[in-house]
Amino acid sequence: MKLFLFYFFTLYYFSSAANVSYDSRSLIIDGQRKLLISAAIHYPRSVPGMWPGLVQTAKEGGVDVIESYVFWNGHELSPGKYNFEGRFDLVKFVKTVQQAGMYMILRIGPFVAAEWNLGGVPAWLHYVPGTVFRSDSEPFKYHMQRFMTVIVNLMKEEKLFASQGGPIILAQVENEYGSYYEQFYGKGYKRYLRWAARMAVSQNIGVPWVMCQQDGAPEPIIDTCNAFYCDQFTPSNPNKPKIWTENWPGWFQTFGGAVPHRAAEDISFSVARFFQKGGSVQNYYMYHGGTNFGRTSSLFVTTSYDYDAPIDEYGLPRLPKWGHLKELHKAIKLSEHALLKSEPTTLSLGPSQEADVYDDGSGVCAAFLSNTDNKTDVNVVFRNVSYHLPAWSVSILPDCKNVVYNTAKVGSQTSVVEMVPEELQPAVASPSKGLKALKWDILVENAGIWGVADFTKNGFVDHINTTKHTTDYLWYTTSIIVDENEEFLKNRSRPIILIESKGHVLHAFVNQEFQGSASGSGSPPLKFENPISLKAGKNEIALLSMTIGLQSAGGFYEWAGTGLTSVKIEGFNNGTIDLSMSSWTYKIGLQGEQLGIYKPDGFDGVNWVSTSEPPKNQSLTWYKVVVDPPSGDEPVGLDMIHMGKGLAWLNGEEIGRYWPIKISENDKCVRECDYRGTFFQDKCRDGCGKPTQRWYHVPRSWFKPSGNILVIFEEKGGDPTKITFSKRKTSGLCSLIAEDYPMVDQESIPNDGSGNDETRPTVHLKCPKNSSISNVKFASFGNPTGRCGSYSKGDCHDPNSSSVVEKVCLGKNECAIELTQDKFDRGLCPGTTKKLAIEAVCS
Repeated sequence: MKLFLFYFFTLYYFSSAANVSYDSRSLIIDGQRKLLISAAIHYPRSVPGMWPGLVQTAKEGGVDVIESYVFWNGHELSPGKYNFEGRFDLVKFVKTVQQAGMYMILRIGPFVAAEWNLGGVPAWLHYVPGTVFRSDSEPFKYHMQRFMTVIVNLMKEEKLFASQGGPIILAQVENEYGSYYEQFYGKGYKRYLRWAARMAVSQNIGVPWVMCQQDGAPEPIIDTCNAFYCDQFTPSNPNKPKIWTENWPGWFQTFGGAVPHRAAEDISFSVARFFQKGGSVQNYYMYHGGTNFGRTSSLFVTTSYDYDAPIDEYGLPRLPKWGHLKELHKAIKLSEHALLKSEPTTLSLGPSQEADVYDDGSGVCAAFLSNTDNKTDVNVVFRNVSYHLPAWSVSILPDCKNVVYNTAKVGSQTSVVEMVPEELQPAVASPSKGLKALKWDILVENAGIWGVADFTKNGFVDHINTTKHTTDYLWYTTSIIVDENEEFLKNRSRPIILIESKGHVLHAFVNQEFQGSASGSGSPPLKFENPISLKAGKNEIALLSMTIGLQSAGGFYEWAGTGLTSVKIEGFNNGTIDLSMSSWTYKIGLQGEQLGIYKPDGFDGVNWVSTSEPPKNQSLTWYKVVVDPPSGDEPVGLDMIHMGKGLAWLNGEEIGRYWPIKISENDKCVRECDYRGTFFQDKCRDGCGKPTQRWYHVPRSWFKPSGNILVIFEEKGGDPTKITFSKRKTSGLCSLIAEDYPMVDQESIPNDGSGNDETRPTVHLKCPKNSSISNVKFASFGNPTGRCGSYSKGDCHDPNSSSVVEKVCLGKNECAIELTQDKFDRGLCPGTTKKLAIEAVCS
């Protein structure tokens, strides 16, 4: 019955056309003003089997709207030929949002940036004569309009715009174009901008259009903000609402770069400040980052697009961030009526402290008290009452009296998440299958030209213009004749090869032997310098050039080149030999790619060699193994810590590029992040000395009950016998809450802001489904120190702490412990604010 009622409500909710309009204060949907919390979830960065769970987790987190870009180069694979299947089933994704009873923001672009290959623009378009991306170029405008019309018509056919009764309430054209690009495109910049706006409006979708980070957006387009903070943003037209299309709760990671983090205290501070200063729609970019499956990521961006988002790459809520933001969303919604019914009055409470009060004079009142000092906690007096404001924080008072939320006081539990390894299991329908060794199939690529060469040329060609990004790989091969009288042959020394390239990665081979690798983005040039072994007579030099994604933004960004620029060898009797203008023979891609041996139907006719002992530390090697899925239903990652670099597939699905390259020990990592003060992407990074990315997400829906074909192409060399699946599990919980945390239960304050029922600060603990709290590893009420995983008792400690927590929580999936006198000795250490710290185990 509940399920029936839910679907009935959803159908009713979206069954009739809705009018979406706006004024300077907010969006207005069917005459109702709305403050909206939005969450970016990119459909191709997860899989259809994950979409309902991701959307539901966002909804449970207090989100009203799901936002996504539309990924042009994932849909239009060649001119006029479209793909809307699997991860790119856009209609299915939007309907998933609709079925959850949520709104949708569709950022059609179709340029998206987004750390996505070529910013979402198809590579083939670069080779249409006369095309300049994102400019007043007729071929570009023709293909852009054609694609946007296809998307709009698809949405209209399925009645997915709000004007048709669907969930889409806003659409976006272009993306982060801004005045910055005028320096590149000159007078054509404004012509293109005005054309894009006219073209979008002419689609007649019945909902407003936005342009993000676009000062002076043409009418009637709404310009919006993208930044870490948007409280000071004002739309260029005073009649437009204040919309934040991208609030970055973290940042993306690059191969070789440290792992970025943004504290829950700071992201919540930015959101609270935005609504304090009249914001109307706020979107987290990303709320779930997901995975750059296959070759979809942009330049050097990792396969993981986790983004330190409130939902992690694998689909689990990231705690405490998800929970802290959920509480924030509740507090904002409690204040919504007052925020939308009245104009704010700003009161100074100190040099860096202020109150914004929304009071309609009829008793409906909400206030935001903020302290933007990044070092000093203060006490302020508001309406004759004293309030404590930690540094860099906002307190929300939905009734102008009681604090229900402070951004710096994180009461949500922290999850202890582990990757639990499970060895690959052979897919054999036998009770003794665990005793049977895995059978590996092996295929070794030739180092250099395979089959028939594509062409020969004196000098170098540009890598991308040659491959047209149909593959990451391009072979540059040449040969040299070494005279037997060379001194290095007599004294057994080794000449030095010196290679320069515009990127991105290079593997060098001499006479089929791997010599080493180098990587770099091309500015400054990638350099490889290494001794090599040469013999008298003819020597083959084969250089494998690789791209790691293409640029995703910038002026004329599609023209950025890659590939070799110089090859020299030092140590000959006559000095240095420059091979740069020699005759070079080229081959695009790998033989295994051309044969499609990673596809389920591509294995026939391939001369695999079977063995139970696959070769280790061997370059240019394809490995194939048939396995059972990991046990259980937890999310799965492929552990590639013992491999070098390459690509991976499961049952023909692209897991993506793997490269567990180590992060430099000298990178700017921090042991603990101070959330106070303005955030920037390099402020709070960790992982120095560790692999950039060890685990690679393999969605559960890609597994069959048995007979799963895992294919690996290893470029450099590794140990495939140490590859494992790892299950992502929440194994423990932590919480730390203090007596001075907000003492008003949000549930006790009605939406009109009235009510002041007090409760005590409460610890809430909840294990994943089908598990319970089996052990309390630590509990202390008093002045405990440390962080989750390393709590320790202070000199003030209630000895009954553990027994109290165990009595309430052991054996339960979830529990709540109030900081009350009947549970804890609150008379301990008079004059100090006491805390309760807990660490528990889920099993």
